[in-house]
Amino acid sequence: MSGAPSPTKVLGDFDLMNADLLPSSPAARTWDWKAIAALWVGMVVCVPAYMLAAGMVGEGMSWKQAVGTILLANVIVLIPMLLIGHAGAKHGIPFPVLLRASFGVRGAKLPAVLRGLVACGWFGIQTWVGGAAIYTIINVVSGNGIVGEKLPLLGIDAGQTVCFLAFWALHVVFIKYGTESIRWLELWAAPLLIVMCLALLGWAWVKADGFGPMLAAPSAFDAGGPKEGQFWDAFWPSLTAMVGFWATLALNIPDFTRYAKSQRDQVIGQALGLPIPMALLAFVGVAVTSATVIIYGEAIWDPVVLTGRMGGFAVVIALIALLLATLTTNLAANVVAPANGFSNLAPGKISFKMGGYITAGIGIAIFPWKLLETTGAYIFTWLIGYSALLGPIAGILLADYFLIRRTELDIASLFRHQGQYSYRGGWNPVALVALVVGVLPNLPGFCKAAGFVAAVPPVFESIYTYAWFVGLGVAGAVYLVLMPRR
Repeated sequence: MSGAPSPTKVLGDFDLMNADLLPSSPAARTWDWKAIAALWVGMVVCVPAYMLAAGMVGEGMSWKQAVGTILLANVIVLIPMLLIGHAGAKHGIPFPVLLRASFGVRGAKLPAVLRGLVACGWFGIQTWVGGAAIYTIINVVSGNGIVGEKLPLLGIDAGQTVCFLAFWALHVVFIKYGTESIRWLELWAAPLLIVMCLALLGWAWVKADGFGPMLAAPSAFDAGGPKEGQFWDAFWPSLTAMVGFWATLALNIPDFTRYAKSQRDQVIGQALGLPIPMALLAFVGVAVTSATVIIYGEAIWDPVVLTGRMGGFAVVIALIALLLATLTTNLAANVVAPANGFSNLAPGKISFKMGGYITAGIGIAIFPWKLLETTGAYIFTWLIGYSALLGPIAGILLADYFLIRRTELDIASLFRHQGQYSYRGGWNPVALVALVVGVLPNLPGFCKAAGFVAAVPPVFESIYTYAWFVGLGVAGAVYLVLMPRR
């Protein structure tokens, strides 16, 4: 097996269980708070997180407002992260199995796959970023020796394609060796990534004689600014987008906390590893980019582009660090969840490893470079859009696990067709109704943001700016009202 060795034995139906989905044994629960914090540092330090403040500064926020928004969003998303993580630490079960309690033993496949498909999109984006770093390294060393004509249909050149596929193949190697190899990588990489971020910050300070214009610039929303009085119009969609950034992990965090030594370890590890490192990385992004205005005469938000401009051997070291940061984030955040989700579709036929291979295949097929063409598409369509989908799932999970079941689960029934979670043919209609009702209020706003329709009533645009919060609250409330107490 690829996950926990010696899983706890559960008597159940063959088509609902395999070694990767069974509860982790006491011997497999080896992750202390330091390991969980290291996991988060490894996931947090990545190119997309570095660039998060770019959209908010571009909208007119000062650096303090942008970093503060990111910190607040991560404190907010930490709450469901800790609550849902409780189930993994207490019962040793992964996310798809936890879903069976609320959606049914068959119905759980739907939200697990929805979560998995989102991760496949992120997997593709991160793999593209890593491939771009390799492409930059080779061109710096060879003097732009592999730049060529764009290939038909793909819209990228042959060199970019090869670099993307090479980085993709590196992920496949870690997928082969499973979650323990991912834990090992995160533990070793976390200190190095922190040092590299501080080194980049120091380089910017020295080269620019300080951090420069952006840190001195006032907010565009201040009195006399070009967007005076419009701060909240920018704040709420930005906050929702930032919550959406980790909304995926808030769902499948049991995939990791199932290996925690205790609840204390998962709580301390996550509390130390998520909000503050995210805010610090956002500050590094703003400060370094501010320095690039002085150093290069333009704001360079993309760290891959920035390191390519540095020149010399330093660019190779910096881009290798970027590759490591991207790899650690991608493996933990965007492989484990879909691998378990796809395994849950047919446990007897799809292992964690095979689920990981499916994830890697979909990551190529979505053409991830097209998702990153504009900042607007990245933040307001992609991030808020999928938070509108995942918020309702989180609301249903929290309502069921804490308020309906009071954290108690019949573990054996989670692996049986004839148990308390069988519902109607294995599907809980209450959860499905709550999911649909939770998504509906955000659907018109998403269609407008994605360009599917030209206009919608203003009330739906306003609702969409709070997409994750609305979805979570509505779906959780509907589930509580309709779900009979047992």
